[in-house]
Amino acid sequence: MGSPTDLRPIPFWSPAEIDGTIPRAIAHVQGGGLLAYPTETIYGFGGAIDTDAVGMLVGLKNRPLGKPFLLLVSSSAMIGRLGLQMTNASSMLAARFWPGPLTLVLRGAEKRVPARLRGPEGGVAVRWTSHPALQRLIASLGDPLTSTSANRPRQPAALSASEVIASFPQQVASGMLMVLDGGRLEPSPPSTVVDCTGPHLRVIRPGALSAAELRTVVPDLVGDQ
Repeated sequence: MGSPTDLRPIPFWSPAEIDGTIPRAIAHVQGGGLLAYPTETIYGFGGAIDTDAVGMLVGLKNRPLGKPFLLLVSSSAMIGRLGLQMTNASSMLAARFWPGPLTLVLRGAEKRVPARLRGPEGGVAVRWTSHPALQRLIASLGDPLTSTSANRPRQPAALSASEVIASFPQQVASGMLMVLDGGRLEPSPPSTVVDCTGPHLRVIRPGALSAAELRTVVPDLVGDQ
């Protein structure tokens, strides 16, 4: 983790800012720290996928058992390296809607992903983010980032770096949390979450992509009307 710092976020908007920030952000993650970053929907919190970093994220969010985080990836190859299993149906959804606001819950990755990142059925939630700067950061890191909304429990998800800092000033000041400022995001629906661990794909959280859109690819999709 970095040393104690002030409350200013790190610019993460222009190409030059992104180029200059990525090495610093990677060093922070590899040192055990957490990031706040912009995505295609809201600001998120995340870090490395090791047990210690996941535990720190649990503490930051005061996350109850049984409510896991998701993983953000920057390529389908990254999913393969983790050992996550794509079925034919989930592969078709990914080919049509990734990168984008679609989260797939997949089986596998027992050797790479801590148990705290698994849902009640044993699956791991994954999304290929469409945010260009975040894609570059994850690709440069070479591993997924964990992801959860950047907010306190029962509070709205942050849409700007300043909202994150206002809610978590101590964590930012201590150097535990590095805030990447990608500008203010427009309000948008969350990603649609599809469980791919059973015999039929099932929508378990409606979101930016409607079930009707998903059924153009997987007609027997279950859930969300």
